[in-house]
Amino acid sequence: MSEMDSPLMALSPLDGRYRSKMNDLVSYFSEFGLISYRILVELQWLQHLAGHPEIQELSPFSDEQLQKLFELRKNFDLKDAQRVKEIELITNHDVKAVEYFIKEKLASDADLKPRLEFVHFACTSEDINNLAYSLMVKDALSEVLLPSMQQVSVAIRDKAWSYAEQPMLSRTHGQPASPTTMGKEFANVNYRLMQQLKGVSSLPMTGKFNGAVGNFNAHYAAYPEVDWPQVASSFVTSLGLEWHPFTTQIEPHDRLAELCHNISRFNTVLIDFSRDIWAYVALDYFRQKPVSGEVGSSTMPHKVNPIDFENAEGNLGLANAVLGHLADKLPISRWQRDLTDSTVLRNLGSGLGYTFLACQSLLKGLDRLELNSEAIDTEINHCWEVLAEPVQTVMRRYGIEQPYEKLKALSRGRSITQEDLRQFIQGLDLPTSIRKQLLALTPRRYLGNASIQAKATENTSGR
Repeated sequence: MSEMDSPLMALSPLDGRYRSKMNDLVSYFSEFGLISYRILVELQWLQHLAGHPEIQELSPFSDEQLQKLFELRKNFDLKDAQRVKEIELITNHDVKAVEYFIKEKLASDADLKPRLEFVHFACTSEDINNLAYSLMVKDALSEVLLPSMQQVSVAIRDKAWSYAEQPMLSRTHGQPASPTTMGKEFANVNYRLMQQLKGVSSLPMTGKFNGAVGNFNAHYAAYPEVDWPQVASSFVTSLGLEWHPFTTQIEPHDRLAELCHNISRFNTVLIDFSRDIWAYVALDYFRQKPVSGEVGSSTMPHKVNPIDFENAEGNLGLANAVLGHLADKLPISRWQRDLTDSTVLRNLGSGLGYTFLACQSLLKGLDRLELNSEAIDTEINHCWEVLAEPVQTVMRRYGIEQPYEKLKALSRGRSITQEDLRQFIQGLDLPTSIRKQLLALTPRRYLGNASIQAKATENTSGR
């Protein structure tokens, strides 16, 4: 390995510092992955054409010939990919280089050589590219990214269940507010994530295969009697994609933009969550399990930093910046085709890679969290002013005048004690049983149905 091949020389941290964490995505979004998917589409199209009875010049492949085509795709390796790149140095065209590579392979086999000129038959480069990208996204989502996103949702749901009964002082505008439970706050996040996961998991990728400007011009010139829309539709759907019938030269990428938006919204929920957990760590609501040998500061030995949540927040922001540009740019193309989408599409792996990296950080951070009930309890037990809300609400029920104003005078902008509130309640003209109920109320018992909600959250995660 030369110096320039070292991860230490990588321009992108995904290919350098975080390279080991990206292994699961490399086979999809690397240059090797893209070439591999292009070869898959080319070979599948060749086989699809051979199965059409009206294309008599290309007879169906025998089982032995199909096995050879299968092995060409299955055994495609880095040496083969390098050969494609060598051809590209001559063609200055990446998709044409793939076509020539396949022809080179078929030409060396007397049994397959007669089929040579049906490779890339009637295709424009975008016919190959749009299907290759749709397939790589579809496969990467199902095999790597979506499971990781779902793991985060499950981990947060599990915390919701674990912390369902832990009373906690809420904060609105940063000020003490009606109590909740820690589990209920995790349940809120899980539910939001599930809504976005449903969108991500249920969104089918689309594909087009209709030639240079979407009209099957070359197809009909060669075989005017063939129902080309039907042939193309059956081919695209055979790959597990949804057929897009109306396009220019390019598949318009609307569905891919929608996917980017869905994942971006999922990421935004996690940014919100990461910041909240960071703040709860700062309040000592959570402690973090120390890791032997790990250092929290180069000068302060005591520190155990919430770095996993900080890393997640930073990488989620990067992911959304890339995904946002993809979603905004990809559906826009001048007239029937320009190449601005081509260079942008190559950054799909960056947007999804940073999302995947952030999910791994969050899973690690969640695993290290330890609830500090003592700190949470101490704070809520001394915040009697939050009971001004239920007291004035009960006063309204029983017709006591100016209940809000009276509690405002007692509590606004200052702390009150249990005794302060007790004396106030004792002076109210309320039924004895109701007065006893209010006197028995404490901040940690004033939870509404928070714990019930936390226990009720489930992880459907779009599956």
